[in-house]
Amino acid sequence: MLSAAPPPIPACRKIARWDAHAREHLLMWVHTGRAHVRLGSGELQRVDEGTGIWLPPGADHEMWTEAGSVALPLSVPAVTVPGAPDRVVRFAVDDRWRDWLVARYAQRMQDQPGGPASDLLAVLTAAGPELPRSSPGGPGAGVDDPPVAPRSDAAAAVARALRRRPSLDLTLEEWAAATACSASTLHRQFQQDTGLPFARWRARWRLAAARDHLTSGGSVADAATLAGFTSRQSFARAFREHYGDAPRSYAMRHRTDAPAMSARTGAPDVPPSGPAVRVRGIAARNELIWIYRGEGSSHVGGRKVATRRGDALWLPAGMAYENVLPAGAVAVSLGEVCGDCVQVPGPLRARFPPSWDAYLLHCSVSGNTLLHPDGYHVRHVVGLFDAQLAVERSRAVPLPADGRARAAAEGYLRRIGARTDDGAYDGVPPGVHAAFRRETGLTFAGWRHATRMRVARDLLVAGTRPGAVAGQVGYGNAANFSRAFARFHGMTPGEWQARELEPSAG
Repeated sequence: MLSAAPPPIPACRKIARWDAHAREHLLMWVHTGRAHVRLGSGELQRVDEGTGIWLPPGADHEMWTEAGSVALPLSVPAVTVPGAPDRVVRFAVDDRWRDWLVARYAQRMQDQPGGPASDLLAVLTAAGPELPRSSPGGPGAGVDDPPVAPRSDAAAAVARALRRRPSLDLTLEEWAAATACSASTLHRQFQQDTGLPFARWRARWRLAAARDHLTSGGSVADAATLAGFTSRQSFARAFREHYGDAPRSYAMRHRTDAPAMSARTGAPDVPPSGPAVRVRGIAARNELIWIYRGEGSSHVGGRKVATRRGDALWLPAGMAYENVLPAGAVAVSLGEVCGDCVQVPGPLRARFPPSWDAYLLHCSVSGNTLLHPDGYHVRHVVGLFDAQLAVERSRAVPLPADGRARAAAEGYLRRIGARTDDGAYDGVPPGVHAAFRRETGLTFAGWRHATRMRVARDLLVAGTRPGAVAGQVGYGNAANFSRAFARFHGMTPGEWQARELEPSAG
């Protein structure tokens, strides 16, 4: 697996304004970071991570993202969503709907079946009510606005957790330990990024979440629980101090129309699973597909290539293919390159760790939509793929072809978890050692060690605890395993696992 961190995600801008005669809605939601939309009226809308915006046909606008951010735009033909909002609507995205939205984006980019387009309205209803506008001087500006989200690493991680569960009641010190930084650093990040100390930021965020729950029709008791208050009285007192009104009367005056929208669409409470997909054809161009979720398989030029989460697969131009995805799996197009520009002799597969998710989504959006950095070309993804493939090939541990050497190798693989020292192989004939040096470039002892480290990497990436990995690759002492792994890979098993499994935040 690629051990390096992904490159920084650059700022992007939609390179063309909206066609005033368009017959499509535009749904855009922010997967990571922050985006901005300037409407034709000049009104500026800020769209933060975990939220989105719905623009009706003909709504002239400009759109851009900040550095480190990924926004997924999705056009929706107006004829497929009767009864859709005819005005600009902002919405929150519940975590349950994030992968579903990625799947709908992926299906749209590849013209795959994805259920009726009217399902997209579920995002506007099941995910939460319309959010107050955050434009300076606009409706709801000032005390009604939720606090600004921090951008520094540790503070942003805390903010994301509290956005999902506002009632979490960890102290600053406990949050610092959870994000591997000091309490003073976390305090400084909140103060610098938001202008508020952590406690005040959390209190305002909780009240904003409770306010949204109330205005969408929720009860005062549920709003108090959502915001982490132990009693309705203390919640009502804090709410009145901040918003200048009692929770119930505030809700009556600021009620949104989200419930009516829900009744109109009949949206499900949970996202539906995507259908199984089988696509046949002849690739007109070199196509790069990335498995974002689940497993699949491709038949390309008479070869079957199995794929799983994290795999990127090149489909060569001019070659017949069949892609098969079971229900719930998601394959994302990273772009297409003409056959004359890049020569691909056959299907190639490389793997990317979860820490690359946001960057690869950025590459997909840049390669398939009008929202991308200045000067972007899909050949950039070709370079990433080639670099990853080279890394994987350099780390592969080949099996010798010599019969006796191969038998020794397979025997070791069967016993790799046994806690035996290298002396157990002293009886291996010299010819076997010579075959290993000739066919793998390694001594038999070196091959065994490299294989053990390769298996350890796979176990760590699968989520196995480093201490448990030590025993599974034949180490009786976890400290000895950690030292050996660090000498081989340049980092400890825990550092490797954290890097490979870290969900990318841009």
